Amino acid sequence: MIHGLTTASTALLDRLSHTIQKHPKRITAAIAAILLTGGGGAFAVASFAPDPAEMPVRMVTLPVESLAENMVLGELDAPGFSLYRSEQVRSSDTPESLLQRMGVADPAAAAFMRGDTPVRQNMLGRTGRVVSAETTDDHRLVRLTARWVPDDSGNFRRLIVQRTGDNKFTSRVETAKMTASSRLSGGVINSSLFAATDASNIPDGVAVQMAELFSGNIDFRRSLRKGDRFSVVYETLEADGEPLSSGRVLSAEFVNNGKTHQAIWFQEPGSKGSYYTLDGESMRRAYLTSPVEFSRVTSGFKMRLHPILKTWRAHLGTDFAAPTGTAVRTVGDGVIEFAGVQNGFGNVVFVKHRNQHVTVYAHLSRIDVRQGQSVEQGQTLGAVGSTGWATGPHLHFEFRVNGVHQDPQTIVAASDAAAPISAASRPVFQRLASNMRIQLNAAALIEQASAE
Repeated sequence: MIHGLTTASTALLDRLSHTIQKHPKRITAAIAAILLTGGGGAFAVASFAPDPAEMPVRMVTLPVESLAENMVLGELDAPGFSLYRSEQVRSSDTPESLLQRMGVADPAAAAFMRGDTPVRQNMLGRTGRVVSAETTDDHRLVRLTARWVPDDSGNFRRLIVQRTGDNKFTSRVETAKMTASSRLSGGVINSSLFAATDASNIPDGVAVQMAELFSGNIDFRRSLRKGDRFSVVYETLEADGEPLSSGRVLSAEFVNNGKTHQAIWFQEPGSKGSYYTLDGESMRRAYLTSPVEFSRVTSGFKMRLHPILKTWRAHLGTDFAAPTGTAVRTVGDGVIEFAGVQNGFGNVVFVKHRNQHVTVYAHLSRIDVRQGQSVEQGQTLGAVGSTGWATGPHLHFEFRVNGVHQDPQTIVAASDAAAPISAASRPVFQRLASNMRIQLNAAALIEQASAE
């Protein structure tokens, strides 16, 4: 009888298991109802099990050797562990304030850093340098590392402060290669481009590149709409896995007022790299839209009240408001026709381009080129200033065709685009463009997920 009962119980359990898998919500509700209305049924099921008091009991005793038989109790301390923290150096930091912000409580380490020449020269008083610390579980410094990029060589510098014993430290400075990787990101415009890129933790350098890249299609001062969105894939340069700086934008997409604009970086063999649409059309024109990166136009090509002479006169150029020291670049390839001081222009540079075109860059605080020098589009000529007849720091920019002043915006808009991708490079470009489409779509999905 017991055998038959066991067989029936097994069959019942199999059927219950199948039913639970098929109708889990119904079974859960039924069990909840049973528990809420009473437990009589539970006793009925439990009664089939044997009584524990009637089951045989056997005691087994075995000798076990103590692992701490010959050890003092104090030697059984738990093993220590390390803590890690990263920060950025502030110009006002002292060794004590920097270590405190990183959770380090080590007067000996602070004293060493205060008197160490490499630390004073390469970290204290600097701004924005990435620093990381490894500490013991009681917050004493084990190792401190600061990293920074000294130039455009592709290398970074590494300052290391290392504990060598009780209250003893050493320091050294090393040089190592940075590694490049790509990052995907995106954002939605609510007020401005920079507000959106800040919200997405996109570096300002990448935002400036995007503004430059699409400046021929989008007026970023007046044409942005709430809800416009963008996706971007860009290089990031890392040191020991820590991102130190951003590199070139590899591809980007900007949807402005319902219209989609796309760009991709590509370098044909034997030529300089440039940006193209994903269909292979060049985005490079003979002239840039602005001689100053992402600045504000304060006075256009029109009649105006002269700010110094107080008379109505034709303004034969465009004024760009920017802080003193802001880089000024040539809008196109050419040769320096004049670089020096001239009347009301103050420090001024004249660049001669093809087709008897000349551009003028006035009121500079400094000049970085010389007469007769060849310059390429985007190359720095000097810096914004207020020399000559200027009431404040700005760049006065002129465009002359055969000696006649022309509206710079009209000339730039009418300038020709460079040649498209050659037939020989088309297969390689199409593979790259296909890959970039996938990455841009992924960046858009990441942004949508984070927004939700």
